[in-house]
Amino acid sequence: MEGFCIRTKIKEYDTFKEFANDEQLGPDDLILTNEYIYSPSIEPLGLGCQTLFQEKYGAGEPTDNMVNAILDDLRDKNFTRIIAVGGGTIIDIAKVVAVASPEDHVDDLYDHKDSLKKHHELIIVPTTCGTGSEVTNISVINRVSRGVKMGLTSPSMYADAAAMITNMLATLPYKVFATSSIDAMIHAVESYLSPNGCSISRIFSEAALRTILKGWSLSVENGGNEAWKAYSADFLKASNWAGLAFGYAGCAAVHALSYPLGSVYHVPHGQSNQLMFADVMRKYKEIKPVGRINDLENLLAECLGTKPENALDALYALMDKVLKKEPLRSFGVKESDLPVFAKNVPQTQQRLLKNNYVPLTEAQILEIYKAAY
Repeated sequence: MEGFCIRTKIKEYDTFKEFANDEQLGPDDLILTNEYIYSPSIEPLGLGCQTLFQEKYGAGEPTDNMVNAILDDLRDKNFTRIIAVGGGTIIDIAKVVAVASPEDHVDDLYDHKDSLKKHHELIIVPTTCGTGSEVTNISVINRVSRGVKMGLTSPSMYADAAAMITNMLATLPYKVFATSSIDAMIHAVESYLSPNGCSISRIFSEAALRTILKGWSLSVENGGNEAWKAYSADFLKASNWAGLAFGYAGCAAVHALSYPLGSVYHVPHGQSNQLMFADVMRKYKEIKPVGRINDLENLLAECLGTKPENALDALYALMDKVLKKEPLRSFGVKESDLPVFAKNVPQTQQRLLKNNYVPLTEAQILEIYKAAY
């Protein structure tokens, strides 16, 4: 088993200006971000950096077509560092750009994932409280040409540094907060249950879970909506800790089963995870009721003030107060899709399924989809 190691330098700031001064950002740097982030928070600083705005190339989560268009536009540009400022889409794209040579396209990177080298220093500034991707070596691209959403991993894709800047969450819309914090919570749970975890990774899983549940509970008690912003620094840290945990122990079936929902129906990543979470956990409990899941129940019971046997249901209820879970059919999913998804997931998502609390057969995966439908 590989030893636990934090490969990315993690820094904390109150404002982007503090970060820019510390890193001495300038003309040799490429800021990869969204214009709605750049205009109010970065442009007034007059840093003189080069810029690339993701929305010019398409909306939503990254696709091979989007990333290839970005790579094409960057081939003749000269820059030393990539400063990725954004959520999961920006971060995933930035990791790819960092390891792409001037002639590469997305398929080339997947074909040579074992020999990728970093061509640009990478600094990541997350602007949501869910991805945790600033400290992992995973980039997830929807390979439209192949009809599958797949992770690309390489040691070269770790960021050199991650800057945790509290005020970058100040304008985050409520739904993005909800879906991203749900994603972080699921990162914490899946890494906690993973058979590939270790005592150190579970420290980060537990810290993230405790912090998110406390923040959710306080936000709900204080009226919901924008109440979460009083705890934004805590949510940002918890997302980072969950990233450290799943970067080592891995995510599992919840993420694997959610990928077709994002790939085919464009359900936002955190929300697609929420749609699968409860039914995956119920299947885990059904198959193996005695094991690490009991440690999770004890932890949840302590955090939520309930009995261990009621703890998972209490978690689902709290999640519903943060963002109401809907059935899959509400997102246009057809019942005829479910067997196709159940067949494809084991064929394409073994990177994730190997981290399951218990192995799942195709038939059991289909049962989970049907329960969520």
